[in-house]
Amino acid sequence: MAESHLQSPLITASQFFEIWLHFDADGSGYLEGKELQNLIQELQQARKKAGLLAHVLPTEENFLLLFRCQQLKSCEEFMKTWRKYDTDHSGFIETEELKNFLKDLLEKANKTVDDTKLAEYTDLMLKLFDSNNDGKLELTEMARLLPVQENFLLKFQGVKMCGKEFNKAFELYDQDGNGYIDEHELDALLKDLCEKNKQDLDINNIPTYKKSIMALSDGGKLYRTDLALILCAGDN
Repeated sequence: MAESHLQSPLITASQFFEIWLHFDADGSGYLEGKELQNLIQELQQARKKAGLLAHVLPTEENFLLLFRCQQLKSCEEFMKTWRKYDTDHSGFIETEELKNFLKDLLEKANKTVDDTKLAEYTDLMLKLFDSNNDGKLELTEMARLLPVQENFLLKFQGVKMCGKEFNKAFELYDQDGNGYIDEHELDALLKDLCEKNKQDLDINNIPTYKKSIMALSDGGKLYRTDLALILCAGDN
């Protein structure tokens, strides 16, 4: 079914979802390496001219690539975008927040869509990135939109702590006990994390890590719930 869609000059968002699932063999949310090679090869076979992922969708429906190319230039930009659309600071982007995010994205690309099409895009976004099927997107799920080389959140997946351990660390590095971590306290925390997790984290990238994480802060104040998005794996 997916192969037949590639032969069509234009396809719908739902057909794109079928194509994505077909080529994303490991379910990672990315097309890379052999997966991307397979897609390009089949596009070449299905069409006379070689294609890229951007040619799979018509311009007005290609919101995933618009997000990467026009909205997200770095992890820091991603964090700012997350904070903007996670309006209730719940740690999730829910359906209405996601709709606003997509609408804003398309407007930045000078594209106007009706409510029906916007709802279709929202549903597709959830299908692609809502890995636990709870109807909302967590930070790490949304981060799949970032290019791999920009995605520092992937590296922090391997160093996340349980809730008890995270709370203990937060209190340790909140040296003045004011309830938030500032840039200098975060710097100390990141240095220790890099020393303990050299296989996952590069100490030379601390400035980048810090800049991206501080984008979640409120005027330079990184509260427990904000830092937990990066370092806390759960309640236990």
